[in-house]
Amino acid sequence: MTEPYLVGLDLAGRRVVVVGGGTVAQRRIAGLLAAGADVEVVAPEVTTAVEGMATAQELHWTARGYADGDLVGAWYVVACTDDAGVNAAVAAEAERGHVFCVRADDAPAGSAVTPAVGRHDGLTVGVLAGRRPRRSAAVRTALVEALQTGLVDDSAEPVRPGVALVGGGPGDPELITVRGRRLLARADVVVTDRLGPRELLDTLAPHVEVIDASKIPYGRAMNQARINELLIEHARAGRFVVRLKGGDPYVFGRGFEEVLACVDAGVPVTVVPGVTSAFAAPAVADVPVSHRGVAHEIVVVSGHLAPGDPGSLVDWPALGRLRGTVVLLMAVERIAAFAAALIDGGRPADTPVAVVQDGTTRIQRSLRATLATVADAVREHGISPPAVVVVGPVAGLAAGPVTS
Repeated sequence: MTEPYLVGLDLAGRRVVVVGGGTVAQRRIAGLLAAGADVEVVAPEVTTAVEGMATAQELHWTARGYADGDLVGAWYVVACTDDAGVNAAVAAEAERGHVFCVRADDAPAGSAVTPAVGRHDGLTVGVLAGRRPRRSAAVRTALVEALQTGLVDDSAEPVRPGVALVGGGPGDPELITVRGRRLLARADVVVTDRLGPRELLDTLAPHVEVIDASKIPYGRAMNQARINELLIEHARAGRFVVRLKGGDPYVFGRGFEEVLACVDAGVPVTVVPGVTSAFAAPAVADVPVSHRGVAHEIVVVSGHLAPGDPGSLVDWPALGRLRGTVVLLMAVERIAAFAAALIDGGRPADTPVAVVQDGTTRIQRSLRATLATVADAVREHGISPPAVVVVGPVAGLAAGPVTS
C-alpha cells in the first residue's frame, strides 16, 4: 500500500461539498469553515449545530439527498452519509470530475485522507498513521501539547523584549491557559506571586530568573510600585518578562495598574486572561455560582475593605437586597462584618454560604454554613486566605452536610 502524500490545501473561497449532515459532517465542517472554504452541505437532515451554521449563513444547506451533478465546480468533497451506496456514488462522481474526495466510512475507497490536525500559534500539525486514526490523533495531541508547554521550541527567532501579564488560574497548574503556558515557557524573567500555579516554576529553564513578588495578607508584601519597576527594568534590559499572577489579572489583581505602568514607560505589554478563582474555586467544591431557576445574577465583591470604610466603593445595602449570588474575595478576615452587612441589607440570616480555601490545589478544603453561622464556622475550622466565599441559594445546592 502506498503512503498518502500530505499536502496543505488552500480552500479559501473555493467550493467544498459535504454530502451528509450528521456528527461526522459537523466535525469536518468546522475545519473547512476555518480554512475559509465556501461550504455546501447536501443532506435531507442535519444536526442542530449544522443548521445553526446555515442559519448564520456560514454555509449553504441543500436540504435533500445527494444527486449526480452536485459536485460540479467543487474543489474538494467529503462523503459522510450513513449509506455506503451514496458515499460510493459521491466518490465515483468525484473521480470522474478529478476532485479529491474523502470517504468517512471507507477511507481506502476515497482519493484523499483527512489527517489528525492540531494548531498552535500559526503552526498546523497534520498526522497520518496508515489509516489508524486513534494513533494519528494521539501523536497529534502529544505534538501540540509539546509545543504549547515549550517542550518543543518552535521559535525561529528570540522572543522580543517586553512584558506578558499572564493569569495563571486558581492554582492547579493544569488550569493555566494554553497561551499563558506557551509564553511562560519563553520567559527570561518570571515575576510571580504566591497565588500563581507554583508547580509551573519547576518546569522553567535554568537560565530563567524568578522574582518573588508575593503579598501575604496583613503581612510581608512587595510594594506594587516596586513590582512595576521590576517589570520595566528587565524589559528595558532586553528581556522577555512574564508577570505570572493567580486567577485573572483584571479580577482584583491590580493587573491594569501594571499595564498602565508599562504603557507609560513605553514597554510592550500583552495581557493573557486567566481562569478566575471567583468561579473556579466554588466549581471544584461542587458549588455552581449560577443555576437555572435559582440565580440570575452573580456579583463579585472585593473584601479588602470593611463595610463602612471611607474608602469602600461597595453598596452593601444594595447587595443585601439582591436575591442571586454574591462571591466575596479577600473576605476571610472580615467575614463577620460582611455577613452582618448583608443581613442588615435584607438577606435572610439562613441564606446558605460556602467557603472554599485554596481551591483547585492539593490542600483545598471547604465548609458550608449560613450567613448567621459563617463567621463562627470560619474561626472554628481555621480557614485562612486565600479563600472564596459564596453567598446565596446556590451554596445550598451541592451535596454534603451543613457546618454550623
